[in-house]
Amino acid sequence: MALSSLIFPLNILLLLLTFSISAQTLAARFHHHEPSAHQQQQQQKADQVSGLPGQPPVSFKHFAGYVTVNKTHGRALFYWFFEAINNPQDKPLLLWLNGGPGCSSIGYGATEELGPFFPQKGSEPKLKFNPYTWNNAANLLFLESPVGVGFSYTNTSEDISQLGDKITAEDSYNFLINWFQRFPQYKSHDFYIAGESYAGHYVPQLSELIFDRNQNLSKENYINFKGFMIGNAAIDDETDQKGLIDYAWDHAVISDRLYQDIKNECNFSEQNLSRLCNKLMDEYFDVYKIIDMYSLYTPTCLSNNSSATTATRQSRTIQGSPTLFSRLDVRHKRPAGYDPCASDYSYVYLNRPDVQKALHANVTKIPYPWTHCSDNITFWKDAPPSILPVIGKLVASGLRVWIYSGDTDGRLPVTSTRYALKKLGLKINEDWTPWYNNKQVGGWRVAYDGLMFVTIRGAGHEVPEFAPKQALLLVEHFLANSTLPSKPF
Repeated sequence: MALSSLIFPLNILLLLLTFSISAQTLAARFHHHEPSAHQQQQQQKADQVSGLPGQPPVSFKHFAGYVTVNKTHGRALFYWFFEAINNPQDKPLLLWLNGGPGCSSIGYGATEELGPFFPQKGSEPKLKFNPYTWNNAANLLFLESPVGVGFSYTNTSEDISQLGDKITAEDSYNFLINWFQRFPQYKSHDFYIAGESYAGHYVPQLSELIFDRNQNLSKENYINFKGFMIGNAAIDDETDQKGLIDYAWDHAVISDRLYQDIKNECNFSEQNLSRLCNKLMDEYFDVYKIIDMYSLYTPTCLSNNSSATTATRQSRTIQGSPTLFSRLDVRHKRPAGYDPCASDYSYVYLNRPDVQKALHANVTKIPYPWTHCSDNITFWKDAPPSILPVIGKLVASGLRVWIYSGDTDGRLPVTSTRYALKKLGLKINEDWTPWYNNKQVGGWRVAYDGLMFVTIRGAGHEVPEFAPKQALLLVEHFLANSTLPSKPF
């Protein structure tokens, strides 16, 4: 047969093959519900925030809205995303999580700690620009997780009674997969996670989930994950509680008698404490009704209408959460840096209908006000007593891991963190070395084999709020994987 007689059939065959591949690609896209480039642009445009009441003019864009994490149950998580101030296309992406369990990363992280806009006191909405915002260093993503926190919601009420560490990690992971489909321009960026307090559970668990899933994922859902950083973090029940008591005695918060009684009666390596130990711990927590547990040396808010420090809320507990967190619900009684009533301002601001509209929030008209910490979460299904095995695994995997501690926090004190790190048993490459914030000592650092520990001098539980300049320096060096300044500059 002549060669020319084969050309037409071959062309037909190639055409059919091309059509078949295109059909498969379209089918795969439909199956994964991957939006087209036009749909992605439309979704981003719909989420872009404009006309935010009281906002100062800025050069960067920000976006807010919902990402569905479980269609069957109607679960959706609320996010607020700020592009980096300069060259967002070249900066890493950082996800910030607050803890609780049950507290809002929007109410704390975004509007009082490390975001660009801080609500101010007054009858008219006003936002102050934070010069130490972390979107100086990264593209900054805040997430209200799990459902029931802040503006995040579920259409299946039973979901609230099923909450725990595992479902929080799974929903946060699904959020990221779907968020990257909406913002695909950030998929290639280095990705990091940071958080504080009970995010000492959330951050390593989500990190482990990403790390494990990345091993067997297609390029489509691969997350370019590089490491995580946690601060004043709950990571080990035994050392968290032991350090809590030792720190309080050492900082003249409790008497010699109470300290000795607790040391004699309480075995914090056991999950269930004795009746006498519980009685002594209640006596211990009484002192924090009159001073700020999260920041020993700053004043408390004396506002009559304080939404965040009401004493009556201190008796609430979350059953099933780690012993330290279920004992006394001081999640609502928080540090507030130089203005101890800052939470009142953000509470008022985020409950304004015009603010919620601008943020594309509360679209389902939740029948309760937005709060810093959810009053609806009263049960926590699962919480391992120690996160150290997860941290050890991720350190061994080569991920970047930094743990930091503000040294005036009495809730999850530096003493607890030091005890926990000792349990990890890592080799010390550089011991207790000062680092500098300009001309002053900013804190100390210990370089372990695969892990960096940093203290921030004079900072309470929420380091970015108490020490904003040092905190920005910290995150810049973490993201660059560089050593904090060893000399004055």
